Amino acid sequence: MDGIMVRQVAWEQYDEQEMQKVFAFAEDYKRFLDKGKTERECAAEAAAQAEALGFCSLDSVIREGRKLQAGDRVYCNWMGKSFMAFIIGEKPLEEGMNILGAHIDSPRLDVKQNPLYEEEGIAYFDTHYYGGIKKYQWVALPLALHGVIVRRDGSKVTVAIGENADDPVFYISDLLVHLSQEQLAKKASVAVEGEQLNLIVGTQSLKGEEKDAVKANVLKLLKEKYDLEEEDLLSAELEIVPAGQARDLGFDRALIASYGHDDRVCAYPSWRAVADFEGTPAYTLCAILTDKEEIGSVGATGMDSHFFENVVAELYAAANDSYCELGVRRTLRNSRMLSSDVSAGYDPNFASVFEKKNAAIVGRGVCFNKFTGRGGKGGSNDANAEFIAEIRRIMDGANVDFQTAELGKVDVGGGGTIAYMCAKYGMNVIDAGIAVLSMHAPWEIVSKADIWEAYKCYCAFLKEAKAF
Repeated sequence: MDGIMVRQVAWEQYDEQEMQKVFAFAEDYKRFLDKGKTERECAAEAAAQAEALGFCSLDSVIREGRKLQAGDRVYCNWMGKSFMAFIIGEKPLEEGMNILGAHIDSPRLDVKQNPLYEEEGIAYFDTHYYGGIKKYQWVALPLALHGVIVRRDGSKVTVAIGENADDPVFYISDLLVHLSQEQLAKKASVAVEGEQLNLIVGTQSLKGEEKDAVKANVLKLLKEKYDLEEEDLLSAELEIVPAGQARDLGFDRALIASYGHDDRVCAYPSWRAVADFEGTPAYTLCAILTDKEEIGSVGATGMDSHFFENVVAELYAAANDSYCELGVRRTLRNSRMLSSDVSAGYDPNFASVFEKKNAAIVGRGVCFNKFTGRGGKGGSNDANAEFIAEIRRIMDGANVDFQTAELGKVDVGGGGTIAYMCAKYGMNVIDAGIAVLSMHAPWEIVSKADIWEAYKCYCAFLKEAKAF
């Protein structure tokens, strides 16, 4: 790499004591991944951890009319799909917050509202893919079914099938290679069509049924186990994800292979950085774990909605003697944020799409992206140089291994994060995340060293970032 400004390899900096911390933190993260295969499960797990750590629900603060004081810890589980945690600082909220923001939704397959049908003795769930996927990667894999089903009366059934050793799994069949001449001649984007992603859910027929006997048997099983009718699937959110736990990868166990690294590999250390903060901070601290980023941050639980602004308004009202709209706007404007999202890891197998000196290298620490977007930085935040200099100061002071990157070559790569949606308030924002190999595949790969450096980065930012 002659002529390239090379950042140091994180692994080479660790003594034995820190190496143990790297691997211990990775184990915590793997447990979070296994408990949080969906955004609902991630938000629920974060909320449960918050309660155990003494965080109080913001809803209860509002209901009881309590006034928040410096050092108070509160959280909000927004519609069960987005999570926010705050530690109230000594300085007034108008001086801004130090914010870490990540997303907890990941590419997957969603079950359609009217999904169950039978074809030639096989019962299927019809699906619609969510986010950017290579559809051919989702066939011929053991798959799990997670989500909720809400009955007409409002009662809720939680479903998680395919993760335990004695659970059944589900499957989308692929065409055998002997008959695949036509399929193999197609472009990869259409080798498997979206309407072919049909999930096999049963093949045993119900005795006595003359029509759709396999479908009838599936409905019988759903009734027996969950007390569900077919119509209850109309009000269901069922997600199809790869079955199985996060696993160490390689002889050295330095990597983790798992579903959902994008973006839970940033969400978990972001939440932990707030949860692990000791004492009372100077500025109010905030972790945001948001939904819907993979489809544009839309909807009531996506960052492009007003849910975060509304929660900050409630926080402001609870921390002050009176509510002030201008005070809320100043709080948001004066805040500083790391948009914690992943970067495309440089892959030597596909080197032609990367510009190496501006690529995220696995194992070289947390990665800062000044801008994302596509085609001339379209849809990008493009952070200010002054803010980047402040970030450099903080990282160097905390001995954090970091690197900078872009998402592939100019006019080749492209993508976005929640950064520009938060920057619209006038706050300084930069993307800060982790290099991922095989991003958006059913199984993605990250480095344990990068996870640890991201956690160190987020902790340092919360402690040291200030108005400038």
